[in-house]
Amino acid sequence: MAQKSQTIRLTTVPALAGLCGIFLAAGGVGAQERGLGWGYNSYGIPGIIDMPSALGREDAEIGLSSSHFAGQTRNTFTFQISDRLSASFRYALMHDIRPNFGSVASNYYDRSFSVQYRFIDEANCMPAAAVGLNDLVGTGIYAGEYVVATKTFSPKVRASLGLGWGRLGSFGGFSNPLGALASSFKTRPAPAGGMGGTFQPSAWFRGDAALFGGVEWRPNDRWRLIAEYSSDDYSREDQAFSHKSPFNFGVDYRYSERTTMSARYLYGSEIGVQFTYSFNPKHPPNGSGLDAAPPPVVPRAALAGPALGIEAPDLIASARSALAAEGLALEGLERDGTTLRIQIANDRYAISSQAVGRAARVLTHIAPVAVERFDVRLSANGMPVSSVLLRRADMEALEFDSVASDLMRARSRITNAPEALADNAGRYPKFRYGFEPYLTPSLFDPDAPMRADLGVAATMRFEPMAGLVFSGWLQQKAVGNLDQTIRPSTSVLPHVRSDGYLYYKGSDTALTELTAAYYFRPGADLYGRVTVGLLERMYGGVSSELLWKPQNSRLALGAEVNWVKQRSFDKMFGFRAYDVATGHLSAYYQFNNGYSGQLDIGRYLADDTGATLTLAREFDNGWKVATFATLTNVSATTFGEGSFDKGITLTIPIDWIIGKPQRKAITTTIRPVQRDGGARLYVPGRLYETVRGQHASAFDASWGRFWK
Repeated sequence: MAQKSQTIRLTTVPALAGLCGIFLAAGGVGAQERGLGWGYNSYGIPGIIDMPSALGREDAEIGLSSSHFAGQTRNTFTFQISDRLSASFRYALMHDIRPNFGSVASNYYDRSFSVQYRFIDEANCMPAAAVGLNDLVGTGIYAGEYVVATKTFSPKVRASLGLGWGRLGSFGGFSNPLGALASSFKTRPAPAGGMGGTFQPSAWFRGDAALFGGVEWRPNDRWRLIAEYSSDDYSREDQAFSHKSPFNFGVDYRYSERTTMSARYLYGSEIGVQFTYSFNPKHPPNGSGLDAAPPPVVPRAALAGPALGIEAPDLIASARSALAAEGLALEGLERDGTTLRIQIANDRYAISSQAVGRAARVLTHIAPVAVERFDVRLSANGMPVSSVLLRRADMEALEFDSVASDLMRARSRITNAPEALADNAGRYPKFRYGFEPYLTPSLFDPDAPMRADLGVAATMRFEPMAGLVFSGWLQQKAVGNLDQTIRPSTSVLPHVRSDGYLYYKGSDTALTELTAAYYFRPGADLYGRVTVGLLERMYGGVSSELLWKPQNSRLALGAEVNWVKQRSFDKMFGFRAYDVATGHLSAYYQFNNGYSGQLDIGRYLADDTGATLTLAREFDNGWKVATFATLTNVSATTFGEGSFDKGITLTIPIDWIIGKPQRKAITTTIRPVQRDGGARLYVPGRLYETVRGQHASAFDASWGRFWK
């Protein structure tokens, strides 16, 4: 196969010069025409065809893309973290690729991360500018860095021009201009190789640089025509296809608001296709929802007859029945002069402010006319968490006000619930059971990149008294292939997770959880939990936890101590020999605009010690996107493939999908690889996630649901 040129071909100079001229002569367009990228490139990031552009997508958008050409398939998850910052996780299936320069071409499965930050916004005479890194933590196959500028010339025309390094500096490269700052920028270190998953900042923006660019024409909202000059020589893929030209051409067709299909002619020899599905967690598919209308507020002037002098037993019965109709369970009720207090368990609404609003509306129906204030106390697993004090007159006056939510929040007081109300509502004991489908996926096995089990789970929950919860989860597999995994663990650490595939072999029936948990309030701003039993599929034992979480504090602190023993592979009541004491000290912090951080420091299941950092963004509707990384005293070599534990966790509220009130959510974790280092115990009912949604800070973010 012919050797690829490493210099700029003379035929490409006019094209690049013309593109530069367009930038220099750029005029302005209205602000409404700028700001958002028009599509995703073949790497699944906002861009042109194979190259990036400087404009991101709508804040919070999630893009799922799959592109294919010349035996290379890239599947990418991209999240627009903010209006300036985006990040991507990519899983690529490559045929006839050289994993290392000079190695024999083979089939390869690669996982990589990318980030892009826009540091200049587009203005009338100024293009947008962004900097990005590909394969930030990975094997280095896609490693490359870039700076790119994008200018919008009209609602239909846009152009991008960039400078790339690494893979993006491999075609038509020239001496690195950053070499004027330091000679070290002129040489790019060889890839570290090894197990992948390591940062290599010493290689960033080093070695030869090369120009790339492209022009986009959008004749209407559905079509996009693109021409691109690529600076990637695809030397690793020289056995997969023939790189004949740096010019690429493509067309995008926007089939719907969320779906785009693309076709490309690439590098003078190949046809490529791409499918992209994008959506925004901030925009539920059912709009504001399909909730049943709340009961109207009943002014006291409309109450008559027996309601004026109702006695306590009748009041409790009326409240219990009316609250149950709204999906709320009455745990206690008392009247103190002109204040009526209730303690409720929210069994229906994902957003606590909506539960409080429904409860307050109910109280306007049944409370004696002498009651002036409603004290609605929310509980979690029998623990009183928050007290919301409302004036009845405000409920009556503000129901139809144009700024009712803001005014009601300003006139309400949210504090720590001082104590539990007497259990006089017949809430306990309570037993419930049910059946629901389950799906257990397994990703990125080289023998089968995706496997899954589908079946039915029987669930049980028994609460004999406030705070004491017995629960169980029994799974019956219907179909699936998780039991077909044959790749044995090569870990030199105790096999605390890498033998996980063995728990899907044998019987199709699995008792994945059977626990007794006690939740309590040991003091002001304090929450406690003790759980014993079969905690998860792989471990059983004892878990204890203490959390300090003041109502209006951004900061929370926790401590968890566990002793667990590894369960037998039959997923029933037997145990294996391995046991370990594990636990963490945790700090949680809420930043502005739904961003949060969590730091856990302690001992992990393989008896290694270290820390896990989690960064997340959560939306008012309960959607949450988080990324985490764990570093312990286990070296990258000992850890094995991936070098350290990391991944992405998605939490998707069921009510966001179906549009009807539902407290359950789908939570899934995407890991490049599951190894034994940095592995943590899964414990149901951890305290921070149990109580934080009922604190004042959560109410403030979602108070608009109070009147829903």
